[in-house]
Amino acid sequence: MSIPSTKSEIMMETNPGSLASESYRSLRFNMETFALDQGIQTVSLTSAGRGEGKTTTALNVATAYAQIEKRVLLIDADLRNPSLHYTFGGDNSKGLSSYLMHQSTLDEIIAPTNIQNLSVIPAGAVPTNPAELLASKAMKQLLEEVKPRYDMIFIDSSSVLSLTDGKIVAAQCDGVLLVVDHGKLKRQAAKKVKEELELAKAKLLGVVFNKVNPKNAELFLY
Repeated sequence: MSIPSTKSEIMMETNPGSLASESYRSLRFNMETFALDQGIQTVSLTSAGRGEGKTTTALNVATAYAQIEKRVLLIDADLRNPSLHYTFGGDNSKGLSSYLMHQSTLDEIIAPTNIQNLSVIPAGAVPTNPAELLASKAMKQLLEEVKPRYDMIFIDSSSVLSLTDGKIVAAQCDGVLLVVDHGKLKRQAAKKVKEELELAKAKLLGVVFNKVNPKNAELFLY
């Protein structure tokens, strides 16, 4: 799936009639097909490196699902470089990290947003051992607890090639979306990302090409 370049983080809300928003609707449609056939409920979003648009994609695809009255949870699992709390203007003192360290309950870290049907779990304070926390039994427990509450759960994780964290999260989800800055990811790096995800036994749902010229936009989700 190709997403045209945009400066706004949640185009689905600010400009629902734009080409970018229509691209996110197409992404949602294709993912729904996967969900029906293969029971996809938890989806991790990652990238090869930083700055490729995975957080923007996570925000918009989660909003796209919320707009069709799905109960959606968006989790910030990029514990080293959290950012979702900035979008919603919330407090990041409590979040995923505090839950994983047994300092907060699940209900204390789930926050509603101004978007109907969409809730978020911010990352929380940056911990000293993010990889170990994400691989812990507490993370698996959190996912099991939220599944009955929500129709779709999206997890914004760290980049695959720079950190172990993204692979850990991807392995715990039903599927993973790889977000790529169009023209930035070289073939060798793309091959390395694919190999890393395969080693983690993560199920690659598809690739989202971000910052694409609208005239050259094509569908790449597979």
